[in-house]
Amino acid sequence: MKFGQRWPEDEMQDGHVIFLQFPSEVFVDQNNLSVNDMLTIVSRRRWYIMIPFLVVFSLATIIAFLIPSQYRSSSTILIEDQEIPREYVSTNVTSYADQRLQSINQKIIGTTRLLEMINRFNLYADIRNKKPVEEVVAKMRKDIKFNTINADVKDPRTGQAAQATIAFSVSYDGKNPAVVQQIASELASLYLAENLQVRQKQSTGTARFMEDEMNSVQTELAKIDSQIAAYKQRNLNTLPELYQLNLQMLDNLDRDVRQSNEQLRSLREKEGYLQSELNSIPTDSANQDKTRLNEVRVRLIDLKSRLSDKHPDVIKAKAEISELTKQLRGTNRETAEGKPDNPSYINFQSQLASTRADIASVKRQLEEHTLKREGLRKRIEASPHVEEGYKAMISERNSLQLKYDDLSKKFMEARVANGLEKGQLGERFTLIDAARLPEKPFSPNIPAIILIGFVLGIGAGCGVAAIKEHSDCSVYSIDELVRSTRISVLGAVPEIVTDLDRAKFRKRRQRVLASAFISMASLLAMFHFLIMDLNVFWAKFIRKLVMYTS
Repeated sequence: MKFGQRWPEDEMQDGHVIFLQFPSEVFVDQNNLSVNDMLTIVSRRRWYIMIPFLVVFSLATIIAFLIPSQYRSSSTILIEDQEIPREYVSTNVTSYADQRLQSINQKIIGTTRLLEMINRFNLYADIRNKKPVEEVVAKMRKDIKFNTINADVKDPRTGQAAQATIAFSVSYDGKNPAVVQQIASELASLYLAENLQVRQKQSTGTARFMEDEMNSVQTELAKIDSQIAAYKQRNLNTLPELYQLNLQMLDNLDRDVRQSNEQLRSLREKEGYLQSELNSIPTDSANQDKTRLNEVRVRLIDLKSRLSDKHPDVIKAKAEISELTKQLRGTNRETAEGKPDNPSYINFQSQLASTRADIASVKRQLEEHTLKREGLRKRIEASPHVEEGYKAMISERNSLQLKYDDLSKKFMEARVANGLEKGQLGERFTLIDAARLPEKPFSPNIPAIILIGFVLGIGAGCGVAAIKEHSDCSVYSIDELVRSTRISVLGAVPEIVTDLDRAKFRKRRQRVLASAFISMASLLAMFHFLIMDLNVFWAKFIRKLVMYTS
């Protein structure tokens, strides 16, 4: 406690000045304050409470009306399933709506699309010349809101219950209500158009891929067919389907060879028999002259082999032959030399010639059969190897045919699904809530900002008053002194206020008011010239006030 502590005139109670001097240890705890004490402190520190409160509350109010109004316009789009049952026509767009939505969203909020919209609607004109393009695009991307609406549905592909997106909303925040509505409508149109384009592109791409694959397999089929035809041409007699025929032909040839061998053996026996019979029959059946002529001719040949032509025996034999020949000519019984004229002999001789001809023919047949049998054996021996290659080519051809049939079926399904997408009968986006012109801004929330400023103002005032009260060690009443020290007060001397004191107080008050007026005028001038024209601010204030009260 200070000795001779004096209360200011505006803080005096009962108009007394108390003169006491005590050691500090006589004071007790002052934390136990009653309600009356609190009210007394509030009354004593009213200016420390009111000034911060008014400053903070005024700043909050000004800020609430200075923040530019933000309008929001939203469009809601429903994701509808395809109209035709999937049992009849199955779509070839395999991506889920969530995945497709994310992909479409990334395309729409891309830099190229957003820059085109910024230039077309002249958005962010106040910052486009001050900030980089990336920041302007990022600002618009931040102003676009994309929200999905999910529900528990049954997945038609798996048949299990799962959470899926059934609708989504896209909105845009801006300062101009008309522009905000246009941007929201444009964004909704982009989502609808992009979904159609994506689905048709996927469907057309699938159909084109199936067609290309089918044509590729068809080309391979034609190639393998030509290879099989060439392979058959090279191995015409050794194909697997001719194996049984070759075996049958080989058996027939073996039987023919056996029959030919038996026939040859029989013909050779007949040849021997005819030869022996032919040797026992004379070649000529004429009279004795002819027989004699033959004998003489034989004897002449024998004589010539031993004697010369001048030998008497040779000459005699020649003369006899000449005589016999003349005799036979005269009787027309002479035959050509060496030509038989015996009918039996001629008969056996012709049979023998025919038998020998048959033997030659059978031999030729045996040679032909042998050559054919060797050829058939080579065919049969080569058949397993040819069959292996042929089966490999046929197997490859069958695989390609199955693949071609499968691709052909899928291609037809893809064409039907593509027609489904072109007719917009598949899964589609439907605009169920178009963007409307916003009538009230959603931001700033002026009542909330003013309420926060009110609470902060009270807190600031109470805080300043508490700091001032805590740092002040003065005693302001006799009761407080008695309660604090528990010592009786001897007496109290009232404060003597002179005219000079009153004049000083008035001057001090005038200086404070003048300072406050100058400060307020300076703040208004700075706000008018540096932040916003006061007329504009007042017009905005009135408009917002009317908007929030209507």
